[in-house]
Amino acid sequence: MSRFDPADLTQDAFLGGRLSLFQPRKGYRAGIDPVLLAASVPARAGQSVLELGCGGGAAILCLEIRVQGLDLTGVEVQAEYADLARRNATENNMVLKVYEADLTALPDDLRQAQYDHVIANPPYFRSGAHSVAKDAGRRVALGGDTALGDWVDVAARRLAPKGYLHVIQRTERLPEVLMACSGRLGSVEVLPFSARAGREPELVIVRARKNGRAAFRLHTPKVLHSGAMHRPSESSYSVDIQAVLRNGAALDWP
Repeated sequence: MSRFDPADLTQDAFLGGRLSLFQPRKGYRAGIDPVLLAASVPARAGQSVLELGCGGGAAILCLEIRVQGLDLTGVEVQAEYADLARRNATENNMVLKVYEADLTALPDDLRQAQYDHVIANPPYFRSGAHSVAKDAGRRVALGGDTALGDWVDVAARRLAPKGYLHVIQRTERLPEVLMACSGRLGSVEVLPFSARAGREPELVIVRARKNGRAAFRLHTPKVLHSGAMHRPSESSYSVDIQAVLRNGAALDWP
């Protein structure tokens, strides 16, 4: 099994220290995006959650911190990150089953399973559409070869009836996600995120439901930072975003 050298890892605190994650010093490192993704999911204790492309486990483990008692499963194509996700779950006294697999070629037992929630943080760029990262893990995380439509299709197939999909993605790729949901998932909602008030949103979380029939909803953007400019000496996150990042609060959909 491929693993990171311990000297190449850092141990980082999330959710105000409630969660501790090992991450590579160089390569893909989780920022606030998986934390926001986890905070958006209306999960309840006892429900099942599948994360496609779980990396080191940041999103799905953040979700378990907020909603304890979930049945957690992850899929990760890179062996060293799959191993890291297992280690991070163990270090935080959680149970996470991780499959090392390409999401378009899932193992038979996983293809027979259904989940109440599927979450995903697919690569933000199309393969070849950005400067190539030197680190292989970061390169796959930023610009994988799997089309966004395939991510949504696989998620839809794994959802139980009335189950929810949550995907975080760059705003410019929102049309691809919506197109992929069409005919597969309904009750689609979009929650945009703006860096500051008055700025165009750069990120969105898309929520969709298996067999959902509610009308499409475009929510008011969430503002990540307060004030007109960056304040390096103090946190500039808005109050509700601070509650998510530091206290593990749920993300309110206005």
